[in-house]
Amino acid sequence: MRRHTLPALLLPISLLLAACGGNSAADAKSGPGAGSGAITLNVGDQKGGSEAVLKAAGELEHLDYKIKWSTFTSGPPLLEAVNAKAVDIGAVGNTPPVFAAGADSKIKVVAASHGSSAGESILVPEDSPLKNPSDLRGKSIAVAQGSSAHYQLLASLKKAGLTIGDVRLSYLQPADALAAFSRGKVDAWAVWDPYTSQVLGAHKGRVLTTGEGVVNGLGFQVAAPSSLGDPARAKAIGDYLQRLNRAQDWVFRHPEAWAKVWSKETGLPYDVALDSVRRSNGTRVAVAVDAAAIASEQQIADTFADLKLIPRRFSFKDYVDTRFNGSLPASTTAPRSYGKASS
Repeated sequence: MRRHTLPALLLPISLLLAACGGNSAADAKSGPGAGSGAITLNVGDQKGGSEAVLKAAGELEHLDYKIKWSTFTSGPPLLEAVNAKAVDIGAVGNTPPVFAAGADSKIKVVAASHGSSAGESILVPEDSPLKNPSDLRGKSIAVAQGSSAHYQLLASLKKAGLTIGDVRLSYLQPADALAAFSRGKVDAWAVWDPYTSQVLGAHKGRVLTTGEGVVNGLGFQVAAPSSLGDPARAKAIGDYLQRLNRAQDWVFRHPEAWAKVWSKETGLPYDVALDSVRRSNGTRVAVAVDAAAIASEQQIADTFADLKLIPRRFSFKDYVDTRFNGSLPASTTAPRSYGKASS
């Protein structure tokens, strides 16, 4: 497999939306999707995200509503747009809804997917003396504040008998964190795929630990309550969610085809994209937003509230709408697996 240096990958990777991401600003670009009818669904997206996968899977055909896509750089600004009613629905990771709900934003979690947490990792340089998470005591760690990696780091530290006070955190967005990591400015980097696959593929680091067994592996579709209150728009949202579920099924059955599309859309080298698909991106399965998912998110919310990283305590259940659960499996359903991803 071809290997790549980190500088060569820095620009394309920095253009990706961190689905779980931090505080990056939104991309103003937007455009109409295929379809017809009186309803235009405003969808928050990421580069190489929902629009790309729906198109690749043939799920943008025969729509009886239009789609206007708006591209965001991370979950928090996407949810700000949902709160402002500029976006009807969009995809984020497991932590941005906690921060949005903590600010009492007008959002509703309407759908979920469960994927492998193998791409949620704490990386260290290949020659690092650190062997176990407990070795992180006193070390500097880069992480995007408010990201899924932020919670994964907290949970991994707790499992190792450490607290956030035992380490030195550098709150950095991925592009800056990658630069700091590659230059030895931090001892470790808590991050998600495709950054994990990028670093491993370039032989510039190794995994100290992953999120497997410590984080819930959930991702969410989050909608505006006002959109859900409009019957015609809510019907379009229901159809859109079903199309996404079918598209994710297509990704699992066609990892190489999706990796080619994703590579073209994002600038990721094909081998890095394929590694990421097999490690985490292609493992997702649609699941219900059920009591177990709500309880798991409540734990994340309580953790950040305890650390005073969100302004208040709240009930996550108040920010959930379960009308689209249907016959979807439980949120604890095991992710799909391709076997061991290359590293």
